[in-house]
Amino acid sequence: MSNQIFAGAPAPDDDPIEAAGQVQARTASIDSLLDEIDSVLETNAEAFVQGFVQKGGQ
Repeated sequence: MSNQIFAGAPAPDDDPIEAAGQVQARTASIDSLLDEIDSVLETNAEAFVQGFVQKGGQ
């Protein structure tokens, strides 16, 4: 049998506390981004949406 290492499986020397800190940092970053989007939508939702509308079938 061959030994397989899966990408999602933590290595034995990984520090679970460090990994938890990375998850919290990522969550905080996502929350910050969502707050920024909410702020833009509160001030000018139409302009925000127009940035995603294709013109001329492009």
